[in-house]
Amino acid sequence: MEAKLRRHVIMVPFMAKGHLLPFLELAHRILHHNANLTITIVNTPLNINYLRSTIANDPTPPPQIHLRSLPFNSSDHGLPSNSESTEGLTFTQIIKLFYASTTLEAPLREFISDVIVKEGTAPACIISDNFMGWANEVARSFGTVNYTFTTGGAYGTTAFCSICMNLPQRNIADGGTHDHFPVPGFPEFFQFSITQHHPYYRAADGKDEWSIYFLPQLSHCLQSNGWLCHTVEEIETTGCEALRNFTKLPLWCTGPLLPSKMLKTNSGMDTGSGVNVIGQPEKCIKWLDSHAQGSLLYVSFGSQNTLSEIQMMELAKGLEESKKPFIWVIRPPIGFDIKSEFKPEWLPLGFEDRIRNQGLLVHNWAPQLDILCHQSTGAFLSHCGWNSVMESLSQGVPLIGWPLAAEQGFNAKMLVEEMGVCVVLRTGVVESTIGKEEVKKVIEVVLDKNEDGKGNDMRKKASELRKLMHASVNGSSYKAMADFVSTFSSI
Repeated sequence: MEAKLRRHVIMVPFMAKGHLLPFLELAHRILHHNANLTITIVNTPLNINYLRSTIANDPTPPPQIHLRSLPFNSSDHGLPSNSESTEGLTFTQIIKLFYASTTLEAPLREFISDVIVKEGTAPACIISDNFMGWANEVARSFGTVNYTFTTGGAYGTTAFCSICMNLPQRNIADGGTHDHFPVPGFPEFFQFSITQHHPYYRAADGKDEWSIYFLPQLSHCLQSNGWLCHTVEEIETTGCEALRNFTKLPLWCTGPLLPSKMLKTNSGMDTGSGVNVIGQPEKCIKWLDSHAQGSLLYVSFGSQNTLSEIQMMELAKGLEESKKPFIWVIRPPIGFDIKSEFKPEWLPLGFEDRIRNQGLLVHNWAPQLDILCHQSTGAFLSHCGWNSVMESLSQGVPLIGWPLAAEQGFNAKMLVEEMGVCVVLRTGVVESTIGKEEVKKVIEVVLDKNEDGKGNDMRKKASELRKLMHASVNGSSYKAMADFVSTFSSI
């Protein structure tokens, strides 16, 4: 009786930290609505170790959350040894990781078979990443349901998926007279620009290695029983409508899936794991404490992105000439090992000495959640990865966008055109030059305190989005999660 009562949910995230942590937060939300479940997150050994260390910092980890390591050897797939996530990989290596992820199917099937033998019933459902569409076929073969979870936003996810599957940009590549085009799923008047595309999108023709991977995965996802999206209905009304139009499936908006310290509420709702993923923030906090409210710029391009040497040099000059205080998470430029030691010659001569009282350089990693939560942070120069966007908006911090890969250009488009909380500094890396004057100008605009200025307008709009996001924790997202859990619990 107990085996049937405690149903099993299996989660299959893609192999990247920006996917693993939202899946973990999602597990906590599900358990809030039905504590009589067992949830097992499956992944490669090193990613499971990462999740295990994250859970270990939780003072009250739910015993219902289990972790299962599936066999994986990166060297078998032409990847560097111990490369089990996107972090530290080059762009050409990341596509190899995508293909390698499909080898998890056989050990996942073996694990599910063991679960059925032990519990006497199939799992209640499988929740899989939209990059791991093959899990839908696994679910069907075991007589259970599959739900697709996108850890991106609704707008960016729709653009990414629809462009992958429909290749509307080919009209331009084949001799179109302008650089804008509509994307299926969005209203016809929503025009996307080829300049918002990463080079691999522009080259995609359905026969390239990216298309060959993503087309079947996304096709599988469109056959699932519904989609979950890491967003808030009220802040992405256009995106949510577009994603529903594209998938033709039920959609549950489950965001913001952020640590509880970023979503302080007055109710008893547990807003997340409460996991301390923040580390030792003392140096950054001391720096933040020494600056006025809303005066400081935070600069970070995520855990796996960096700039070219020339761009890094010009960004440094622009930061210095802006005279604004900043924290810059800095990594070696493109062409060098992103985890290697940083060399002074990648910055202007004497830069670190001159900005000693203006800026704080943090190598490789910074306590981003603490920085964005601090009152002195006035803006975030970001690659516009979705987790960073959600973290920033949850604190009412406007953005300066420099999208670099994946769906980031689409996120930036939405932040500018739909939300009014972002100014795009530049798009892309390889072909994108930039001058220090542009950097200085944009920083001054966004951090400007003038009552009638653009920066103040962006802050007001970001503050409104913050209120909507916090309200959703016990409002629309809470109700959506309750509805989702009841849907598969009743099967």
